[in-house]
Amino acid sequence: MHFSNRSAMQRRTFASLAVLARAAGSLAKSVNYDWNITWVLATPDGFTRPVIGINDAWPCPIIEASVGDVIIINVTNQLGNETTGLHFHGINQISSNNMDGAVGVNQCPLPPDYTVQYQFYADEPGTYWYHSHAMGQYPDGLRGPLIVHDPQDPYQDEYDDEIILTVSDWYRDQTQPLIAAMIDPNNTNFQPPFPNSTIVNDGVNSHINVEPGKTYRFRLINWSAMFSMFLQFDALNMTVISIDASYVKNETIQNLRISAAQRSDFLITIPENANRNFPYLVAMDFNEDYADPDPPRPIQFPHNVTGQLVTDSSKSTNGNLTVQKFEPFDDVTFTPYDDEAAYGPVTKRWLLNFAYCHDVNGYPRACFNESTYIAQKVPALYSAASLGDNNTKQDAYGPIGAFVVEYGEVLEIVVNNNNDAIHPFHLHGHQFQVLARPESKAGNWTEDAELNPVPPRRDTVHINPKSYAVFRIVADNPGVFLFHCHIEWHVELGLTATLIEAPDRLVNYTIPQDHMDVCDAQGIPTTGNAAGNADWDNTDGFVTVPPTIYIGSLYGEAADAVVAAANSTETASASEATES
Repeated sequence: MHFSNRSAMQRRTFASLAVLARAAGSLAKSVNYDWNITWVLATPDGFTRPVIGINDAWPCPIIEASVGDVIIINVTNQLGNETTGLHFHGINQISSNNMDGAVGVNQCPLPPDYTVQYQFYADEPGTYWYHSHAMGQYPDGLRGPLIVHDPQDPYQDEYDDEIILTVSDWYRDQTQPLIAAMIDPNNTNFQPPFPNSTIVNDGVNSHINVEPGKTYRFRLINWSAMFSMFLQFDALNMTVISIDASYVKNETIQNLRISAAQRSDFLITIPENANRNFPYLVAMDFNEDYADPDPPRPIQFPHNVTGQLVTDSSKSTNGNLTVQKFEPFDDVTFTPYDDEAAYGPVTKRWLLNFAYCHDVNGYPRACFNESTYIAQKVPALYSAASLGDNNTKQDAYGPIGAFVVEYGEVLEIVVNNNNDAIHPFHLHGHQFQVLARPESKAGNWTEDAELNPVPPRRDTVHINPKSYAVFRIVADNPGVFLFHCHIEWHVELGLTATLIEAPDRLVNYTIPQDHMDVCDAQGIPTTGNAAGNADWDNTDGFVTVPPTIYIGSLYGEAADAVVAAANSTETASASEATES
């Protein structure tokens, strides 16, 4: 059953978007897409497997808009055996927090044969991407570029054309069994699934046609499930102009490291007298810490791809590029284009200590402050909208790592990475300032930490092992926003916390009727605290222990089959133990 009627309540929700679009200028428009989410067979690395595509095609299409436009996407789930939901990575979701797409937080899962509409304002220019934010689903292919063009681009006179370049690790198995094998008491080393390959442009073509004498703006996106990538071009420099969706003062570099979920925009000029094609190298950073002088295992860069910038198709495209040592530019030393100083004074601090952990059943998890994220019955935004003045009570949201900040406060987020590996962390709803990100083994943050007075902004940044990072935002975007590691496997292990921003402005927040309908269809409560109770402090029904059987986004008979198989295995194991 598909729902397409827009209710009056929904129109009121988006009235502010129309106002924002009008304020952006007379050229603002609506950009419309109609998408069916479907299974597709694809062969991105020479191995054919089912992937999740759009309108029976994969790779997924590009969303393109300009600053001030309203983007409208009608999404129908035709997967049959899985739920889904779309997150628009890096988009601030001004006045549209219910469109952020994090399943269980900003919406209910979208079940098969239902339709919802996503509608949001393109408030800031930049290179973004969209992906499923439903139970480890996006490594199965549901991801694509989202480009917001800038009529006032400060670098627009410095390049002739644009090129989107995507890089990714790739798995030949679907995510549900991979994650189920990871979340197992026998996985004592917290080992995630490891990929089978690296793919460029989702395996379509790593050869890019260019013309001598022209300058190109590359929009680089890493939508890996786990690994960072190094990028270097033969004999050509990269001039970086933007990181994630924030302009920086241009820096010319030779080598770039991009973590999962990050983007980097850079200019490359092809020499006027070019008489050959130019190879470039994409190398997977398979290491816990590539810069460790005494690593626990040898530094290695497997699953590499050599692509070509092709100036003449009649010339050789077999050239290789050898890099003796990767020495990437330190991305926290970029200078913001607008020279904006560090926000201050700080009025609230959120301290998060990351370490691996185990739940009460002995299953491997990842924790902030010794607590793992446990999904609840009611999406957190829906609780914030329905609890009245009690939506400021952090405990009302259950064990999702909720942290409340009031409107206008300057929030400092401090993350201590107590692990031996580099981890990328992402905040929804903001381009945060990165005031500090010291080298590996710097230890935990202290109040006398050295801070950058004019810090760069981005929405995803890696934190070095046994070290920390310091971020700041101004709490001026009311909503419920996730903060999490962007290694998808670690999200499924629970490495997520939840920012409840300006909850007083979320009271009676309107949820679109089509979004409410998909909740009702699945029996998911849409009001009350985490368990759907009217009293914020009534914890009856809270989910306090993570499930021991991982079904991911599987739905209906597919989910039932996984549960039945797991229960059968447990029964057989118990029987064997009794007999012995």
